[in-house]
Amino acid sequence: MAKKNAFYAQSGGVTAVINASACGVIETARKHKDKIGKVYAGRNGIIGALTEDLIDTSKESAKAIAQLRYTPAGAFGSCRYKMKSLEQNRREYERLIEVFEAHNIGYFFYNGGGDSADTCLKVSQLADSMGYPIQAIHVPKTVDNDLPITDNCPGFGSVAKYIATSVREASFDVASMAKTSTKVFIIEVMGRHAGWIAAAGALASDEDTEIPVVVLFPEVPFDRAKFMEAVDEKVKKFGYVSVVVSEGVKGKDGKFLSDQGLRDAFGHAQLGGSAPVVANMIKEDLGLKYHWAVADYLQRAARHLASKTDVDQAYAMGKAAVELAVAGKNSVMPTIVRKSDKPYKWVVGEAPLNKVANVEKMMPKGFISRDGFGITPKCRTYLQPLIVGEDPPPYKNGLPQYVRLKNVGVPKKLADFELK
Repeated sequence: MAKKNAFYAQSGGVTAVINASACGVIETARKHKDKIGKVYAGRNGIIGALTEDLIDTSKESAKAIAQLRYTPAGAFGSCRYKMKSLEQNRREYERLIEVFEAHNIGYFFYNGGGDSADTCLKVSQLADSMGYPIQAIHVPKTVDNDLPITDNCPGFGSVAKYIATSVREASFDVASMAKTSTKVFIIEVMGRHAGWIAAAGALASDEDTEIPVVVLFPEVPFDRAKFMEAVDEKVKKFGYVSVVVSEGVKGKDGKFLSDQGLRDAFGHAQLGGSAPVVANMIKEDLGLKYHWAVADYLQRAARHLASKTDVDQAYAMGKAAVELAVAGKNSVMPTIVRKSDKPYKWVVGEAPLNKVANVEKMMPKGFISRDGFGITPKCRTYLQPLIVGEDPPPYKNGLPQYVRLKNVGVPKKLADFELK
């Protein structure tokens, strides 16, 4: 069979290491020239495929592609665009086929989270439903760490390292000021339904460096009275406390504390503002002076503080995706399989997309402390290896040096397509 070109795209919220996965995909594809022609990237994710806005990665030097491993965010642009089912919007899928056929694309690599896995699954079904052979491989990525089957998700380890470090550093700051000033520091972290990132904040405290930390998880209904008791107890004992609050914390009524009534492109509640809500409660109930911060994009863009474990795994997932495709696999996702905790060892596995799409992995009950405000030793054992290791980017004049690709477009062959 004549070799086919590959299509790669990034989807959803980007991370500090998603480009490491892109690097893994492109470098590995270049080693399989007997089966894979060019790698085309979608400009701004799947939208690039629908609008035939493709980027020719063969125009980039080996050095530039290698530098992706050290560069945060999405080098080709990402998007939040969820394709409907084949029955609901057949025209979109017909358009994909047209673009794939026009550019001789037989491999589809989609780098993203749960919604991206769903899109990848739908694309993989094209061979049966529309008669076009294409191998669709999902490359896992999500800072939320909520994809099933895989032990953890590329992107999470670096966010966890950033949050744990930030909570520790801010706690040292608050401790030094607590006698006459701020006694409570609140940091809001990402995590709509799963509290993995919030849990990482508890890593700031360990047996060598004890720090008073209270964590608010999406999995634990917010109890204002109990929370105030926990905060008051910590302040009385240590003189201060740091609070890590997930954006997805809900009250007993099931409503997000930070729900502003807005929705994103996927129909999810657009969250933001749980930290000031909690801060105001602390002021009203305890009268304590506080400061709050929202980690927001900083937590997922901080490549300078990336976990080496995370970088290595992100690259490995991109590399494995290509190897699975070359081996003839379809509708699968490479996974991280933990073999042992101490010493930490992992290998690459695989999972069928119909077991991954639309499934969300929450924090196990055994990972959250009995009082609901911390993590258990079992959770610490799980989290600790994921933040280990430093892999700093090169620096110049005091600043990290990140690559910006040329992103040369591929000439269009089809008529324009309007997204609906």
